[in-house]
Amino acid sequence: MNKKRAVVIGAGIGGLATAVRLALKGYETHLYEKNGSAGGKIGELRLEGCRFDTGPSLFTLPDLVDELFTLAGENPRDHFRYIPLESSCRYFWDDGMMLNAWTDRHRFAEEAEKVTGEPHENILGFLDECAELYDLTAGIFIFSPFYQFENFRKPESLHVARNFRKLHAFSTMHGVISRRFRSPKLIQLFDRYATYNGSSPYRAPGTLNVIAHLEHNMGAFFPEKGMREIVDALEGLANRCGVTIHTGEEVVSVVKEGKSIRGVETSSGITSCGVVVSDVDVIPFYRKLLKEEGPARKQERQERSTSALIFYWAMNRRFEELDLHNIFFSSDYPGEFRALRKGEVTDDPTVYLFASSRVVPRDAPAGKDNWFVMINVPYDRGQDWKRIVRAACANIIKKLGRRLGCDIEAAIDAEEVLDPKLIERLTASHRGALYGSSSNSRFAAFRRHPNVRNRYDNLWFVGGSVHPGGGIPLCLASARIACDMIPPAE
Repeated sequence: MNKKRAVVIGAGIGGLATAVRLALKGYETHLYEKNGSAGGKIGELRLEGCRFDTGPSLFTLPDLVDELFTLAGENPRDHFRYIPLESSCRYFWDDGMMLNAWTDRHRFAEEAEKVTGEPHENILGFLDECAELYDLTAGIFIFSPFYQFENFRKPESLHVARNFRKLHAFSTMHGVISRRFRSPKLIQLFDRYATYNGSSPYRAPGTLNVIAHLEHNMGAFFPEKGMREIVDALEGLANRCGVTIHTGEEVVSVVKEGKSIRGVETSSGITSCGVVVSDVDVIPFYRKLLKEEGPARKQERQERSTSALIFYWAMNRRFEELDLHNIFFSSDYPGEFRALRKGEVTDDPTVYLFASSRVVPRDAPAGKDNWFVMINVPYDRGQDWKRIVRAACANIIKKLGRRLGCDIEAAIDAEEVLDPKLIERLTASHRGALYGSSSNSRFAAFRRHPNVRNRYDNLWFVGGSVHPGGGIPLCLASARIACDMIPPAE
């Protein structure tokens, strides 16, 4: 075993961040990625003159990316630039109502009052609650391995215990929000944040209202060259830190020896190492790489998060009504989540439409648009996805056409589709679930797989299927947590 060599399996955002941190700790770091390029879910597609970001499209907590450059002694702005957004999202309802979610909270509250009738002081009060919730929980539940006993003795944990009622752990997100607001539209707007980790506002604990704080109080941002720029910048940083990145080289098994991992096996042979970090969904990691069925089945017993059905449409005209991020709400939000729970897709889904050309003009030809059109769908349970895709496409086109007042189908020049089965094949996300296990339980955070497994003394876990969860900020947080537990190279 080469104790000074570290292997990271999977070059998603968590794997890239981990590789940088390990190299800075003095390890000879090797990063293995089965696909032909790094990035995991943060990919890109080119179609009919358009460029599409294929995965995550919202960028919050940019300091977590900047931190990696700073640790390496570099100025982040020399390698990676992003802009603050004036509006985090534009919301549309079928009755013709539209609301801009300005990132200036006071401006947002004033517009929301004008549009929905909800008093602006109610909105600001709720956002203050979300900020307090973040201050109360972030240090313990997001940026620490809170599942370790010693963390429960920290002053921060005692502070959480004294203020436990403020967590709203025994209420649902919707329950808390519906008590704060009278406007059904504003309730729906804030309920939507449950979908940021693949959950339901009618079942996820009220603690998750903290998610709204990130956009409405801390701000939303966007990379100057698109979301893929995050990956390109971190890949460049990893190279400068001495990380060896092996793209197109899949790890097929992990070599065990007693309580240690001795190395990993790829098509090129066995690489011995003293540290292994997995950025692979934990279920296929246990089942396929570690050859341990018991832990895989234990994880499978937890409810999976939702998946996504995404249409990438190259449009032959530009739609001035749209912003960078747009939401077209379902007229029956509870019904949409009831369908998802049953493994079905409603005929009136909430549609998310992302047009990166609003910030990166070259992402679409002049006078045209690049549409990333997504709906939440259940994880793969063997459904007839061809039928679901056809029906969803027709319903989305009808919904958008009715709201935008035009023939959407006639405006589509080219199309690519990503469904849960393809998501699983491309990213190894079990059953296409985007965030691993869901948060549809007050105990979900405690059941989420930790960043370390005590059975092995040199194996750690990062990425969206482990603590603290999915999405770019949480994956970056998982890398920080894991690497803080890994000692420097001897």
